[in-house]
Amino acid sequence: MDVDTLAFHGSERSRSVMRTVLLAACAMAVSSPNVFAADKPVSIPVYTDPAKTDADFPLQGEYQGYQRSQPSARSSELVGLQVIAEGDGKFEAVKFIGGLPGTTAWKKERITLKGERSGDILRLVGDNYDAQIDVDGATLLNKRGEVAGKLWKQHRISPTMGAAPPPGAIVLFDGKNTSRWKGAKVTPEGNLQPGAETVDGFGDFRLHGEFRLPYKPLGRGQDRGNSGFYLQNRYEVQVLDSFGLVGIENECGALYRTQRPELNMCLPPLEWQTYDIDLTMPKFDADGKKIANMRISVWQNGVPVHLNREIPNKTGAGQPEGPNPLPIKLQEHGNPVVYRNIWILPKTAETSNTAWLDIPGPQPPVPVFAPEPPCAACRVGF
Repeated sequence: MDVDTLAFHGSERSRSVMRTVLLAACAMAVSSPNVFAADKPVSIPVYTDPAKTDADFPLQGEYQGYQRSQPSARSSELVGLQVIAEGDGKFEAVKFIGGLPGTTAWKKERITLKGERSGDILRLVGDNYDAQIDVDGATLLNKRGEVAGKLWKQHRISPTMGAAPPPGAIVLFDGKNTSRWKGAKVTPEGNLQPGAETVDGFGDFRLHGEFRLPYKPLGRGQDRGNSGFYLQNRYEVQVLDSFGLVGIENECGALYRTQRPELNMCLPPLEWQTYDIDLTMPKFDADGKKIANMRISVWQNGVPVHLNREIPNKTGAGQPEGPNPLPIKLQEHGNPVVYRNIWILPKTAETSNTAWLDIPGPQPPVPVFAPEPPCAACRVGF
């Protein structure tokens, strides 16, 4: 066989191998469509109506009551419990000695429990105590299985919820009029959706706004009710379902990626919440050089999470700092967060003495409203 014949047969064999490889690849592509295609995002449930949720929703939320390390009532101590639904019957909970975050006796130490729902009962396991939760509340159990405490479901309401605008304030959204917004979309219930931006820019101001986060138990991180108040399009006060989390720089109440809140005051999803914000713009000299940083105070649900905080620069993808007032934007990230009762009080010589809101200053946080235990005997040890 001459060289040309060898070359011919060699090329035939190569073509045959190539055809076999291509046919195998095509067969693989048909049987496994994701081999060459990018994975499509998986749709996960998201709920916006408390009456239309899942079987986990009634058990998630906040509980408060007592825990006893000894049988005697003298060993009773106030405890709070935040129960977070993680989807498909799985839960994580955080217990706090002294009550729920924002109450006067609350202690920062986080005691975690994990568990699953079976039917209408949630069982959580911790290092020293376990918990059993049903529609009547939560029962704490020691490791011998003995009852060591009782807690009751709480539905806390911000003391500034429904706050009326003071004299001199500008009503930005009252449930109907959207003339002060660009790109405004309103739900049938009269709530403002994210993505809207104020027509006007604002300099130094005090702002009140109310928001509600969706219930998205399978969402994680920034995919769990993500939005934000983008002040002057420069500084974002994060809006996110961070209920029960530590409260870091990208969670609810934070100056996005810049400053975490003093404490995490995020309430459970589908509960209305409030922000009350006092912003003072940075100062610039005649040459455009910054001579003073922006300062901000934020009260979340009536509790101070930032007090006269100095912020050295814009946050995240915000616009560059400058002496010019800019609009306020409600950040859009594809989550059905909704807003209501938004008003702003520009800080001017005329409004400098205007009473704003009855909210705490630089003193210990005050309790947010919570119902009393159902009977006098249950209050023993509180």
